[in-house]
Amino acid sequence: MNYLDNQQFPDDNAPGVKHEDSQPYECDRSSIVAIAGNDFAIVAADPRSSKGCDMHPRNENKLFQLSANAVLASAGCSCDMLALTSSVKTRMLMYEHAYSKTIPIDVLAQMLSMTIYNWRPFSYFVSNILAGLNPEGKGVVYSYDSIGNFIKRNCVAGGFAGTLLQPVLDNQIDLKNVKSDHFDSPSDLTIERAVAIVSDAFISAIERDIYTGDSVQIKIVTKNGIEVKELQLLQD
Repeated sequence: MNYLDNQQFPDDNAPGVKHEDSQPYECDRSSIVAIAGNDFAIVAADPRSSKGCDMHPRNENKLFQLSANAVLASAGCSCDMLALTSSVKTRMLMYEHAYSKTIPIDVLAQMLSMTIYNWRPFSYFVSNILAGLNPEGKGVVYSYDSIGNFIKRNCVAGGFAGTLLQPVLDNQIDLKNVKSDHFDSPSDLTIERAVAIVSDAFISAIERDIYTGDSVQIKIVTKNGIEVKELQLLQD
């Protein structure tokens, strides 16, 4: 007899006893997008939060301003978003006290990576995108995986509908599978055009994903500060 065989210890099926699966994470099924321009960066998210067919808050914040020229977009587990941003802001404050200056976005990108990596055994259940301006005033976007690896991108989408949003960005921003003479080059991208692409991407996603909708919160980072916009989408 195999005394380590778990089959000899069946579950107790006593009447009236319910066995609930333990789920340490809860995904809010939101989506995020970011685009880097020549002298600006745009980051956007839908504020809807849902579980299955149940709609939770329709105005949950997914865009966190970390400094005057940096915004973090997060999608996934709401409590992990708040825990991560709180940890990053604390580290930023320590940096400012130590060096008497605002942290540059390239240093912030590395700091965020280290913060996520430190929690790799029980990682943050969050998809992150950091967007803003570098010290030269150029728009930059960094995307992250679950253990802190990051890469600099021209445009990126994440979250639940990320696979629906990314092809639109690849086509309209990176000009993949199109004749480039029909579109402006990425260096000629304007804020108005970038906002229109973000809007088109989310409109395309809501036709195929029931968890995306209501509106799109947008933050535009320029040398003059951060402008906030909101686009209305399908509400159901």
